Amino acid sequence: MPGPEPTILTATDAYFVIVKPTGWTVQRDAQAPSVLEWLNDQGHTAFPVHRLDKPTSGLLLVARTTEANRALSLGFAEGRVEKTYLAISDRRPRKKQGWVRGDMAPSRRSQWKLLREQNNPAITRFRSVSLDDGERGFVLYPKTGKTHQLRVALKSLGSPMLGDTLYGGTPADRLYLHAWRLAFDFEGERLSYQADPIDDKFTRWLSHSSPDKD
Repeated sequence: MPGPEPTILTATDAYFVIVKPTGWTVQRDAQAPSVLEWLNDQGHTAFPVHRLDKPTSGLLLVARTTEANRALSLGFAEGRVEKTYLAISDRRPRKKQGWVRGDMAPSRRSQWKLLREQNNPAITRFRSVSLDDGERGFVLYPKTGKTHQLRVALKSLGSPMLGDTLYGGTPADRLYLHAWRLAFDFEGERLSYQADPIDDKFTRWLSHSSPDKD
């Protein structure tokens, strides 16, 4: 079992907010441990509301009832959930901030590619800041939830994520992508959560400046 186990940041009668480590999947996978199975083994009923890729760490929302799952999943489907990610690259982007928009299509070797068409586009707003050692930190605000959306967005900017060898990134000890903040409506209340990453490169960034500031 790779690295640390997940942690439960918040538990209510309706949902869990989980901090998922890198190397864990959300649902069953013969090649890696699963967050849902981990919860089931502890006697919890759990339904996936959204997902994070196996190499991505950070906040994961899991419903505890079918009713909560329907309500929370609808929030994601309707774009009412605010998601903020942190990423690191060792390559300068073509622009420091802005938007990446475009349809996505399957490509070779399990990759996805960004298209010029805008029929059902993946949409990401981003900002970037200079870090130590020639690296660049990215704050990513996905407005849609397409497969590999953020990884493809940074590749399109000429700044594939550190550790993202699938998309041409420099090899590293992990994929440097972390689901940092999550905000959503539930039962008439706006709720928000944050989980800071624990890896050295991320913690050095957070210790010197807030990602909220340029």
